[in-house]
Amino acid sequence: MSSESKAANSNLKWIAVAVAALALIGFLGFRYYTARQNALPEGIASGNGRLEAKLVDVATKEPLRVLKVMVDEGAMVTPGQVLVTMDTSTLEGEKTEANAKVAAAKERLALAEASIAKSSSERKLATTEMKRTSGMLSDNAASQREVDVRRAKVGTTQAAVDEANASLETAKREVEAAEAAVTTIQTRIEDATLKSPITGRVLYRLAEEGEVLAAGGKALTLLNLEDVYMEIFLPAEEAARARIGADARITLDFDTSKAIPASVSFVSPEAQFTPKQVETKSEREKLMFRVKIQVPQELAQQYLERIKTGVRGEGYVQLDPSVPWPQKLQDLVPAKPAQPAQPAQPPQPAQPAQPAEPAPPAPGPGG
Repeated sequence: MSSESKAANSNLKWIAVAVAALALIGFLGFRYYTARQNALPEGIASGNGRLEAKLVDVATKEPLRVLKVMVDEGAMVTPGQVLVTMDTSTLEGEKTEANAKVAAAKERLALAEASIAKSSSERKLATTEMKRTSGMLSDNAASQREVDVRRAKVGTTQAAVDEANASLETAKREVEAAEAAVTTIQTRIEDATLKSPITGRVLYRLAEEGEVLAAGGKALTLLNLEDVYMEIFLPAEEAARARIGADARITLDFDTSKAIPASVSFVSPEAQFTPKQVETKSEREKLMFRVKIQVPQELAQQYLERIKTGVRGEGYVQLDPSVPWPQKLQDLVPAKPAQPAQPAQPPQPAQPAQPAEPAPPAPGPGG
């Protein structure tokens, strides 16, 4: 190989090295620029987490058989919506028996009232006869013995009235107790219809038709989509500066162009090791403090259909209120405007009646 060829090959190698060096410098410069752009200012802390919602169990109060499950997993539910009905045949039988006891107690009450009326009449008659006999005694028309007998009769009838009154009060208490038993059984029957206490989504369907659930047995587990939050873990220094109610932001991995406005609702008083499913920038060996970032209920209500728990993201906490949010966290998820009420249509004026057209003249003879 000639010296000219060797020199040309050497030049090409130097050019390739220079190009590679320039590419490396450009790449490192881009990484540095990106890191600077994404770097958080002092006073803003962040941590990775996932979107979560409070779990609500729908359970039966007493052991009953599942009659029908109205919803499947993933279904949206609203407060008061019937989700599960239980077989209440036994409770209906108890209610029938309790109603019979109410009827019997009312009959005893009626008998007690009739007994009072009878005893009162007998007392009134005995009192009248005693007064009449006492008057006859002064005219020597009756003996003292007869007066004493009439007086004893008054005492006996008064005792009968008192006894009847006591029986009446007892009968009233029996009626109240029997009616209370009916009300209790009716409440148990109503409680056997399991309704949704929240607005949310069915996470787990835990019972099927025909199964017998024990007292407190869970039929469904719901996600309360109005109680949405993210938990992040911060080191002690940052957690100590996080205030309850402090402004916060949430971004989700699948779309980081919009930030969700939130606030700090809880800071754990106890340190713990970061759970394995949560990736943080800090070392795992360090103890961290759990911080809960709550999404406003009003905003969550507007995006119920789009909320999906378990979605990964990052939470940010404003440790210093005077530090402004970075530009990437200022573009917030918009609140949906309320639907304007449709204006009432003004009443249309009545159309005047059209005059009837005159009937054509009857044709004449031969016409």
